[in-house]
Amino acid sequence: MTLAASATDVPELDARVSVCRACPRLVRWREDVATTGRRASFADQPYWGRPGPGFGDPDAEVLVVGLAPAANGTNRTGRMFTGDRSGDWLYAALHRGGYANQPQSWAAGDGLVLTNLRIVAAVRCAPPDNKPTTAEKATCAPWLDRDLALAAPRLRSVLALGAIGWDAFLGSARRSGWVVPKPKPKFGHGSETVLTTPAGREVRLVGSYHVSQQNTFTGKLTEPMLDAVVNRLGE
Repeated sequence: MTLAASATDVPELDARVSVCRACPRLVRWREDVATTGRRASFADQPYWGRPGPGFGDPDAEVLVVGLAPAANGTNRTGRMFTGDRSGDWLYAALHRGGYANQPQSWAAGDGLVLTNLRIVAAVRCAPPDNKPTTAEKATCAPWLDRDLALAAPRLRSVLALGAIGWDAFLGSARRSGWVVPKPKPKFGHGSETVLTTPAGREVRLVGSYHVSQQNTFTGKLTEPMLDAVVNRLGE
């Protein structure tokens, strides 16, 4: 039994995630950034330099699946989508949607609380150039599988940020014995499909362009577009 599969609840799973050293390239990168590769504006701050555990309500009915921690975001602060521009967009939208008690997320311990929503990532360590390898994604997959197993009895909706988050969730659902539509549902902003758990419960999967600066600065993803998919999660 893997470290992920043997976790009995969400806090234990997150604790195990935070000490994973399974991918040598990712371990080197995350630790190099945390020691000698810090961004100049954060040079005086301590860095987390470890995998990013999930964040949010352990009893959530809504799951958000992202790509991977940012080198100077989660890898610095230790909390998903915290301390970078992507997080600014995501948490503001979650606040508008009623899932977050405040619109900002700048550091662990800032008072942010998520209600009925939990955030995880397809890959739990910051990858160079934000591009994990195929092998790294496969090595990290059991963590998402266990997140899904623990959430399944109450899960209603999943928001996949980007094609990697979409594909990671579909893969996890298949490995977990869920009924996934065929042919494979295509990712797109606003794409939606329904999956069925082994217990017969239906779960909605909704796609969104990732909240990366590449999308938000260029206008590919706007606030109204993001709000529209967030609002569908509670339907």
